[in-house]
Amino acid sequence: MNTNKELQAARARYLTRRWFLRDCGIGLAGIAAGSLLAGEARAAGRSLENPLAPRQPHYTAKAKRVIYIFQAGAPSHLELFDNKPELAKHNGELPPAELLKGYRAAFINPNSALLGPKFKFAKHGQCGMELSEVLPHTAKIADDICLIRTMQTEAVNHAPAQIMMNSGSQQFGRPAFGSWTVYGLGSESADLPGFVVLTSAKGTSGGASNYGCGFLPTMYGGTPFRSAGDPVLYLSNPAGIDQDSQRASLDALNRLNEQSLQADADPEIAARIQSYEMAYRLQTSAPELMDLSQETKATLDSYGIKSPKDATFSRNCLLARRLIERGVRFVQLFHEAWDQHGNLTAGVKQNALDTDQASAALINDLKQRGLLKDTLVIWGGEFGRTPMVQGGNDGRDHHNRCFSLWLAGGGIKAGHTHGQTDDLGFNVAADLVHVHDLHATLQHLLGFDHTRLTYRFQGRDYRLTDVHGKIVKEILA
Repeated sequence: MNTNKELQAARARYLTRRWFLRDCGIGLAGIAAGSLLAGEARAAGRSLENPLAPRQPHYTAKAKRVIYIFQAGAPSHLELFDNKPELAKHNGELPPAELLKGYRAAFINPNSALLGPKFKFAKHGQCGMELSEVLPHTAKIADDICLIRTMQTEAVNHAPAQIMMNSGSQQFGRPAFGSWTVYGLGSESADLPGFVVLTSAKGTSGGASNYGCGFLPTMYGGTPFRSAGDPVLYLSNPAGIDQDSQRASLDALNRLNEQSLQADADPEIAARIQSYEMAYRLQTSAPELMDLSQETKATLDSYGIKSPKDATFSRNCLLARRLIERGVRFVQLFHEAWDQHGNLTAGVKQNALDTDQASAALINDLKQRGLLKDTLVIWGGEFGRTPMVQGGNDGRDHHNRCFSLWLAGGGIKAGHTHGQTDDLGFNVAADLVHVHDLHATLQHLLGFDHTRLTYRFQGRDYRLTDVHGKIVKEILA
């Protein structure tokens, strides 16, 4: 076998015009795409050198930053926010047949008996907002929040519904609301990520898709901070590496990346440079951020924090305030504990005990510091719970036809209750707010026309609201 002759024949066979167009076309397309992306970035006012630089929205914004308290698992609107005396009267009865026409529940037979609310309700604040007895602290901020009782979504299971609530789609791979926000506004922090994620209880069913960047450049994705140890893995230098040697190594690496960036104008190279620099600065900024010993005892007590080192929802609420004070654009708290298919009474009571005080304390803290007026706070889950029983006599299944959440802060009408459900808390009776409508309204408050904040991917312009969404003007201040 003449190996050399065979290699020469193979080389001659592949070095043809057809080979060049077929195999090198990818390279030429990459160069062209890089040039186009660079042009789009400059046209949008985005610097490849600092893609997270602050940017102006389409028009003057009411809100400059967001804290999204995502109560994953689906809090029961019937035990917390939507008082239904009629449901209590019909406890144990079968629901009307016409009510169940076309209805699909996640697990139960829809023809299950009705289950009355487990807790008493009362009116609170000057606005007279009706809230459950298990939310005594939220009751005290009734005049500061806007309660929406008529949210609706298509998804009936946790993972797709969570992804829908956070990205506007049940499909994996779409950018989260936080990613769209940072893409549109950039970040005001040079030492912390623009989008930070804090988790208590357990991880969410939807996973990282709830805060991922999807097809947007990676620097716009959420950065999870750990609840114990270093906030970010490998934040501390290994043994034998000091700050000077790390800085020298990083400078050398950045010079190589910058050469590639100038040659290719690839946004992912800019993201890589940004992430390396951010990681270096985080070594100083993150430990200072997480050190709650700087806070007064009165502040810790207001949030219900017994030990500043305990990884709790209360601690995350205080960290959220500290993060936005340091210029972070979007902070998202995940607390998945609300999936009460059984043990509803004890479960809701415990979850409220774990979250009610800190949620209200965050609103009060922001208000006292003058931050609430331009900080948008969102509290809610992915859907509600059925008026029908599951799990014997103390549980509820998933319910997507109506559920409740509350908003506060930048541009939101305070002390307002929006929408009405039917007597059984089964369907929306007036003023439906779809997930797309909520997203359109939130982006409006951040200064964006939701139809114009787009990103071209695979030949079409995508947006958070897809081809849907209308602004809910009734909840605007």
